[in-house]
Amino acid sequence: MLNALEVVTTVVVGVMVGVEFSVAFVMNRILNALPEDSSQLGHAHGGRMLGAVMPVWYIGSLVLVGIWAVAGWHHHGSGLVVTAGALLVLSVVMSVLLLVPINNRNKTWTPESRPADWKQQLNRWERFHYVRVAVIIAAFALLVVALV
Repeated sequence: MLNALEVVTTVVVGVMVGVEFSVAFVMNRILNALPEDSSQLGHAHGGRMLGAVMPVWYIGSLVLVGIWAVAGWHHHGSGLVVTAGALLVLSVVMSVLLLVPINNRNKTWTPESRPADWKQQLNRWERFHYVRVAVIIAAFALLVVALV
């Protein structure tokens, strides 16, 4: 049963990492290359769509890692799993304190209602997002190593 939990947890976290990596290095570059209004509308739509899904994914991943850490406490790699869990906690804290406030503003903007500094706010979100992606990649890597 522990093996199944380990694999499911690693896959769930790995897919989350893939989505966030894609947002950072593929989707944002595509959206940023569009004309201003289309770019801003695309970012707002992405903020609404992913803003609804990702909190469940982040918390779900954290819960799965927590269950793995408890269930596998006396098994090989438990320290790696706990460290991965701590990194996921950090990613959630970063999200709540740094990224979500910007996203909550962004997802309501339209070309007519966006603030003058909307690009600067999105650039700030992207910088925080790069750090968050690095944190969750590290968590994922620790989970993979813990499997071995």
